[in-house]
Amino acid sequence: MEIILDDGNFGSEVLDSTGAVMVDFWAEWCGPCKMLAPVVGEIAEVYEGKVKVCKLDVDKGPETAKKYGIMNIPTIMFFKGGEVVDKIVGLASKNDIISKITQHI
Repeated sequence: MEIILDDGNFGSEVLDSTGAVMVDFWAEWCGPCKMLAPVVGEIAEVYEGKVKVCKLDVDKGPETAKKYGIMNIPTIMFFKGGEVVDKIVGLASKNDIISKITQHI
């Protein structure tokens, strides 16, 4: 299950989490983001209980997007212990994303 983020809950859901967290920075108007959405959903199901999978619409979380320097979307950031440990900018394959996840869980 994906957790929907905004500026208000980003800290409690991502930064305060002790385990691995994947955040998909996206927007409703972004074509590549829409192409990536089903992949993110599949990953959320497969890795449930191992990785917290979150989505942040940059239009609904502009302060968080600015804080993390999100210039292009989709961008996927991987957090562990509240710190950024990796990221992918642009449309990525499911295998590329899984490869990054397995490095950090």
